[in-house]
Amino acid sequence: MTDKQNSLFVFIEENNNDINLSVNIGKIHLENPVIMCSGTFGYGEEYGQFYNTALLGAVTTKSYSLKPEKGNPPPRICETPAGLLNSIGLQNDGIDCFIKKHFPEAERRGIKLILSLFGSDMDEFSELAYKVSEIKDKIVAIELNLSCPNVKEGGIAFSSVPADIKKIVRSVKRILKIPVIAKLSPNQHNLIEAAVAAEKGGAEAISIINTVVGMSVDIETFKPRLANVTGGLSGPAIKPIALAKVYSLAKEKILPVIGMGGIFSVEDALEFLIAGASAVGIGTANFIKYDIGVTIIDGLREYLKRRKIHDINEIIGRLEV
Repeated sequence: MTDKQNSLFVFIEENNNDINLSVNIGKIHLENPVIMCSGTFGYGEEYGQFYNTALLGAVTTKSYSLKPEKGNPPPRICETPAGLLNSIGLQNDGIDCFIKKHFPEAERRGIKLILSLFGSDMDEFSELAYKVSEIKDKIVAIELNLSCPNVKEGGIAFSSVPADIKKIVRSVKRILKIPVIAKLSPNQHNLIEAAVAAEKGGAEAISIINTVVGMSVDIETFKPRLANVTGGLSGPAIKPIALAKVYSLAKEKILPVIGMGGIFSVEDALEFLIAGASAVGIGTANFIKYDIGVTIIDGLREYLKRRKIHDINEIIGRLEV
């Protein structure tokens, strides 16, 4: 390397170090606010062939249950204008497989993991927490997927019953004593009450939004394009909905908010941060732009440089209304 090249390298490194992208989500500290959403990024190891996924703020695993789940019958995915419908059905190979097989590889790669869990009833959430105890000090946080159905209560989603949210969060927090994130559904109309319940249970943050219920019909066969008839809509089509939900919750200052839903560019991510999200989740975009995570991280840094802002926290919640 020549003296000129070396000087340029030092200049770039110092210039990058002058920009702070780190955020605190309650007691959760991330080097940058970019998180990969559950179910869209595996464990980070799959995308490791394209870039160093340890550079991401965190990776949220797919949601795990006590025992393996087969999920819904195919077809399970359907494209729509500006969106993607899916009805995977929380397929996973069980928490034991994650702990023994997938976690060691993610740890070896230096990936910061948020472990997503779901249960068919409140007892299963507690059982899962006990299973996770052996690795709790090596993960960033637990994300509780509360949009799944409570089987013992007729299939009603946990997120629709604030009392259930409080009990589940409190139980998991008591067992693990690490940060817990409550993932809430946009398909209920009690978002504020649900967030308050999560806060009372000891949650560190709220992540919103999950997919919006939708469907698609094949006009030639007269059949739904998903075997389960309805599914979850994600992608750019839901971004305005997600942004409004994030703003409405963030302004209440109940808990820090991790905002997600249709983020496909650095501009999208900035909108969520300015609206009040403390971090952003990238989901469906991973299927289209394999390096979207690091692209957004670099884009955030460049935006701050251009605006002569040295700390990303200066733009969080800066929306002027």
